[in-house]
Amino acid sequence: MGIEGLLTLLVLAGAVILFITERLPVDVVAMIVLASLLILGLVSPAQALSGFSSEATITVAAMFVLSTGLTRTGALRAVGAAFARIRQTWLFTLAVMTSLGAMSAFVNNTAALAVFLPIVLGVAAANRFSASKVLIPMSYAAQMGGVCTLIGTSTNLLVNSLAKDAGLPGFTLFEFAPLGLITMAVGLVYTTIASQLLLPDRRTPQLTENYELGKYIAELRVMPGSPLIGKSVADAKLGERHSVFVLELLRGEEKIWSPRAQKLQEGDILLARGDWSRLSSLKDSARLELEPEFKLRDEQFRDDNQVLTEVMVAPGSRFIGQTLRTLEFNWHYNATVLAIHRRGEVLREKLRDVELTVGDILLMITSPSEMQHLRANPNVVVLTEREEGPASSRRAWIALAIMAAVVAAATLEWLPIVASSILGCIALVVFRCLESKELYESIDWRVIMLLAGVLPLGIALQSSGAAAFLADRTLDVVGGWGPIALLAVIYLLTAVLTEFMSNNASAVLLTPVAIAAAHSIDASPTPFVVAVAFAASTAFATPVGYQTNTMVYSAGGYRFIDFVKIGVPLNLLFWIIAVVFIPVFWPL
Repeated sequence: MGIEGLLTLLVLAGAVILFITERLPVDVVAMIVLASLLILGLVSPAQALSGFSSEATITVAAMFVLSTGLTRTGALRAVGAAFARIRQTWLFTLAVMTSLGAMSAFVNNTAALAVFLPIVLGVAAANRFSASKVLIPMSYAAQMGGVCTLIGTSTNLLVNSLAKDAGLPGFTLFEFAPLGLITMAVGLVYTTIASQLLLPDRRTPQLTENYELGKYIAELRVMPGSPLIGKSVADAKLGERHSVFVLELLRGEEKIWSPRAQKLQEGDILLARGDWSRLSSLKDSARLELEPEFKLRDEQFRDDNQVLTEVMVAPGSRFIGQTLRTLEFNWHYNATVLAIHRRGEVLREKLRDVELTVGDILLMITSPSEMQHLRANPNVVVLTEREEGPASSRRAWIALAIMAAVVAAATLEWLPIVASSILGCIALVVFRCLESKELYESIDWRVIMLLAGVLPLGIALQSSGAAAFLADRTLDVVGGWGPIALLAVIYLLTAVLTEFMSNNASAVLLTPVAIAAAHSIDASPTPFVVAVAFAASTAFATPVGYQTNTMVYSAGGYRFIDFVKIGVPLNLLFWIIAVVFIPVFWPL
C-alpha cells in the first residue's frame, strides 16, 4: 500500500470519528469526505461526482417519492386502522409487526412507521394498554421488512451499487427475500415474546384524550394581581400543590436558575415544567399568562374551532438544529407552539431559542384546516390520529397500482429498477397523487447527499489498495479459521459499527473490505457483501442505531437500556442466522 492508500485510510479514520461523535450532520460529513478525496487527488473529479449520478442515489430518491405517494393518498392508513379492534397486547403487537414488516419491504420504513405511529398511540389509549410494549417491536419490524427486498432500504441499494462498481453482477429485486423472510419470522416470534417480558409498562396517555402526554416546558408570565407576587416559588408550593416545577426565572434580560427563594414580581416569566393540564390549571388559578410572544389569547385557546395537537420532529427534518424563532413557526404554518417535550432532558432556554432535535414533541394549537398541511409536512410526524381527514380512495388505489407496476416491471426485468421507479414518480404527478412541489419535498435530501458523498470513498478504498490492506489485516486474525469465520467477523463488525454511526456509512466502509477479503481467500465476494447489507440494515441495540429507533425513543418514553435489553439478543440471533444461511443461498 502506497501513499494514496495511507491518505485514504486517514480520510476513512476521520470519517468514522465524525460519524460516531455526530459533531456534524452526516450529510455534512459526507461532503467533507468527498472534498478531502478530491483535494488529495485520491479520486478524479468524475469519480468524486459519480455518487450524484449513481443508480443507487437516483433510485433511493425515487423510492422516497413513491413512499410519499402511498402515505399522502391514505393508501396505507386503512391497513393500520384495521388493528383498532384487537385488544390483546401481544396479538396487537404481532399484527402490527407483520403488516409493517410487509409494508416496509416496498415502502421507505421511516415513512411506513410514521403512518402507524399515531394509530398505535390511539389504539393503546383507547384499549388501555401500554404503547411502550409495541413501539420498539414496530421499529424492529420496519427494519426486518426492509432487508427482504432490494428496494426495502437505501442501504441495500447502496451495497448493490458498490458491488456492481467492483465488477460483481449485483442483486435482483427479491434476491434477499429467502434470508429476509427467515430473519423476519424468527424476529417476529422473539420480539413478540420478549416485548412482553423485557419492555417497560409505561402508560403514556394520548394527548387528544387528556392533554397529558409527557412533561412539557412552558413559559408563564406573572400578570398584575397574581397571588404569586411577593411570594417565592418555595412559599407558593407549586410543586407540591400543582405538580409544576419552575426551572428558571426570566426577569428582563436576567436569568435566575433554581429560583426557589426568589420573590416573584409582576412581569416575571416562569420557565415551568409539568403535564399540560397542570400547567393550564396553574395559569388560570394564579393569574398567569402564556408568554405574550406566542400571541395566543384565552379566547383563542378556548375556541372550539382550534385543535390541540402534538407533532414530533422527524428524522432528516429541516427543523433539526433550528429554533422556533428562526423557523418562524407561528407565521409559516399558522400554528402556535405552546410547549416542548424532550425525552430525558430538562429544557432551560426560552422556547423560541431551543434548538430542536429528532424526537422532540411540540404541543401546538392550530385550526382543523391546518391539520392536513401538518400531516403532509415531511419534517414532522403528527402523533394524534382522530382529527385526520378522509382519504381519497380513488387516488389511494392509483398510488397502490403505480407502486405495484414499479415492482412488477423490475421483477420481470422489463425495466431496470431505476427506470421503473422514475416512471412511477412521474405517474404519481400525472395522476395528481402528488403535486409537483411535493415531489421534491418528499425526498430526504440528507440521505441523498450522504450517498453521493460517501460513494467516492468506496472507490478510493478499492483503487488505492486501502481495502486490500484492511482485508489482509483481518485475515491475519481470522484467516486461518476459514471463510465461515471471516463471514462472521465481517457481519459482526458491520453490526457494531452501525449501532453508533449511519447505516449507509458503515456499509460503504465495510463493503470494499469485504470484497477484498473474499478475493484474498479465493472465495465468492457475494456472500460477504450480503452480510454487510443485512448487518447494516438491522440495528436493534441502541436508539440511535437506526432512524426508526430514534422515532419511537421519545414517543414511547423509553430509556437507552430498554433498547439494549431487547435489542442485543436479537442482534445475536440475526448474526447466527446470517452465518448459517448466507452460505446456503450464496455459496462461498
